[in-house]
Amino acid sequence: MIDPRFVFVAAALSLFGGFGYVRDTLRGDTSPNRVTWGLWAIEGVLGFAVEIQQHVGLASVMTLMLGFVPVVVILASLKSPRGVWKIGRFDVVCGCIAMVGLVFWGVVNQSTVALVAFVAADQVAALPTVRKAFLAPTSESPRLFFLGFVNCGITLLTLRHFTTGGALFPGCVLVTDLTIGVFIATKIGSRHTLHLKDVKAAAS
Repeated sequence: MIDPRFVFVAAALSLFGGFGYVRDTLRGDTSPNRVTWGLWAIEGVLGFAVEIQQHVGLASVMTLMLGFVPVVVILASLKSPRGVWKIGRFDVVCGCIAMVGLVFWGVVNQSTVALVAFVAADQVAALPTVRKAFLAPTSESPRLFFLGFVNCGITLLTLRHFTTGGALFPGCVLVTDLTIGVFIATKIGSRHTLHLKDVKAAAS
């Protein structure tokens, strides 16, 4: 365990990563998927409000960043006509499933079940961006996601006890951010796609 005040270091890293992502969006270098970022904004704001009511403590700073940064990203995408990723059927389906999960989280009375529903909604909301990072890595910026990975890692290290309530959400976000960041940085998806095209061309 590390000093809980390290969450402020994590928050500063998230802000730094968010600034770079917003800058790239305004330049048209990055095209955020509005389904993912819109749902992340909703989840972060709602999650932070609940954690304040439940007196979670300094760990809620991570959740605040998970709501604040997506809100700014969405606003930046609205300002930049090039900072938009086309929404397809897969994005809409994921968005609808995530919204169902959020509604279920809001109405269920059992805390563990509600938490699982919330985390499931968050992970489904991330799928459009995971897919985009794999297929079109040049439309994304990896720094924010790697710093998000560090943010969640620091948050987990500040926990006195690893419980489902304290570790499930940051743990899942940590894995998702790392996955997206690796897909973008390595461009493994686009290389795989090019390889398949070459194989099909050679076979024809």
